[in-house]
Amino acid sequence: MSSAPAVAPDATTPLLECRGLSAGYGALAAVRNIDLQVCAGEVVALIGPNGAGKTSTLLALAGELEPMSGEVRWRGTTTRAPMRARCRSGLGFVTEERSVIMNLTAAENLRLAGVSADAACELFPELAPLLKRTAGLLSGGEQQMLSLARALGRNPVVLLADELSLGLAPLVVARLLAAVRAAADERGIGVLLVEQHVRQALAVADRVYVMDRGSIVISGPVEELHNRLDEIEATYLSSLDSP
Repeated sequence: MSSAPAVAPDATTPLLECRGLSAGYGALAAVRNIDLQVCAGEVVALIGPNGAGKTSTLLALAGELEPMSGEVRWRGTTTRAPMRARCRSGLGFVTEERSVIMNLTAAENLRLAGVSADAACELFPELAPLLKRTAGLLSGGEQQMLSLARALGRNPVVLLADELSLGLAPLVVARLLAAVRAAADERGIGVLLVEQHVRQALAVADRVYVMDRGSIVISGPVEELHNRLDEIEATYLSSLDSP
């Protein structure tokens, strides 16, 4: 596989970090003064209501969205490299829209990503009987397994995953999140997981950042925030009630 290998956990230097990051579109900042980090071997959840700035944060971390201020640090070094360069150095990104080519078979999608069918099926045995099937004929859950297999099969250093659970049944979501957790535990991959479903995210995460209106409003280790679930979920409700 043609990608950078995952690294052993290192508690001293975050694999991916931003400090005072503001970014957006034109003159409008979608996220403001964000401090966030992802270390090796941990799953970090970034949660919040629609429009909170979660996807914009991921795009800025990936190099797809230019910072207005602040900095992004990749493996300890400040970077302004474009997304393609960060992907070559070990960044994996599963976008909100399933990143499969619908008119290719599952096997062809894997080959295009440089991932062997054996590696993909080791991650998701469910894909084995589907390799010759056109991706457009797969269920939503199967497409998302294929997307995640394409990303994890390249053995990234850091994985950014945007809304893996969107529109999927709970059993499929549990399967995807278990694969993400295993990638962190077994291969030392750092994972930043954007997720709207609070309890599903906290079930697999080590740390959590809660966003609202472009800013981080709550953050900390998951074990310290379990007793603040009502407060965290209230950020979603207050956003829905806002004009």
